[in-house]
Amino acid sequence: MQRIIILNPKGGSGKTTLATNLAACFADSGKKPALMDLDPQASSMRWLSKRSEERPSVYGIAGFERSAAVTRSWQLRVPHDCNPLIIDTPAALEAQSLREMTRGADAILVPVMPSDIDIHAAAKCIADLLLVAKIRRSDKRIGIVANRVRANTRISHSLMRFLRSLDIPLVATLRDTQNYLRSSESGLGIYELPRWQVRQDIGEWGALLRWLDGRRQPAGSRAVATHRIL
Repeated sequence: MQRIIILNPKGGSGKTTLATNLAACFADSGKKPALMDLDPQASSMRWLSKRSEERPSVYGIAGFERSAAVTRSWQLRVPHDCNPLIIDTPAALEAQSLREMTRGADAILVPVMPSDIDIHAAAKCIADLLLVAKIRRSDKRIGIVANRVRANTRISHSLMRFLRSLDIPLVATLRDTQNYLRSSESGLGIYELPRWQVRQDIGEWGALLRWLDGRRQPAGSRAVATHRIL
């Protein structure tokens, strides 16, 4: 099972937007994705609760919930027929927790918003992934997603300069559009809106999906239990 972790300790970076749209993209392509929400705000689970039963299904796991009646590993179990597993992480993650959080991940996506505060937070997040979580650049598991970018603005140019300096691949640039708000309100993904409405967005999502496809590991190569990762 491919494990995709969406991570940025800075709140409001677009983790849930990325997680839910990825889940919808995979479901639309005929796969059976599982979406695990570790954020107590439960935004991914709210999105899923709005999703029509007529749409391709996404299996939801409310990982932020705790129950004394079952073990943690049972609570976080993923059905064997689900693939990939997309994990929406909470804000304010401590650096020391990143190693366990990312263990066994095939891909780690870091969404970054175009603002000075977000750029600074992203720099620290990448440094912590490399130095604390010990993710090697040569593994090519970390990908950056520039989120809500308005073309030809000063801050967007600053963001791009910063991203080019990291030696970490920029795998997608998602534009600032109301399409994400419209789809979120209905439990949909960008791929499920009318093509004429999202034609400017589909190309970047295609690039992101191709990058993720290249991060898939052979069966058994990362046989790590989900509860150990989390």
